[in-house]
Amino acid sequence: MQVEQLSTASGVVIEGPLLITPQIFGDGRGFFYESWNQRRFDEAVGCSTTFVQDNHSRSCRGVLRGLHYQLEPEPQGKLVRCPVGVIFDVAVDLRRSSATFGQWVGAELSADNQQQLWVPVGFGHGFLTLSESAEVLYKASGYWSKSCERSLRWNDPDLAIAWPLGGMEPLLAQKDADAPELAAVMAAGEVFA
Repeated sequence: MQVEQLSTASGVVIEGPLLITPQIFGDGRGFFYESWNQRRFDEAVGCSTTFVQDNHSRSCRGVLRGLHYQLEPEPQGKLVRCPVGVIFDVAVDLRRSSATFGQWVGAELSADNQQQLWVPVGFGHGFLTLSESAEVLYKASGYWSKSCERSLRWNDPDLAIAWPLGGMEPLLAQKDADAPELAAVMAAGEVFA
């Protein structure tokens, strides 16, 4: 597998998120690849990571889910992939002590490229469905917890995420439409150290 760090639109590398590209073996019959290997993943991220929950969502074109994250005591790192369709996947640095706090990276994940995005603890996560429909699978390092879950406004001007909307209005869950901006979550102390 190939592992690479991602950069912001201005070229700044954000430590933490990784784009993982598997080695795919294909022929006239189809393809095969290893989508998960504990040893290789731990080597890539530099520590041992335990996943406790697998999630699967299906969305139609224009659905934007996020930006979501969970605080202590149940923070979540997420390993995200899109085996059906195409999404634009985003990670936002919410580590107050980080030099890249409030900056974001994004990658197109698809059934064609089979890439995965590692979104570690300390980051908000969201995605936009670009294809007619898409299925997203992700491993989570913490259990879902309603009391720990937080949302961040997808279109916060301070984040300036370049969602590839192509002029369409995103389809949002009410909690995402009503999510606070970064300044409000900072004031509430709902970011990471």
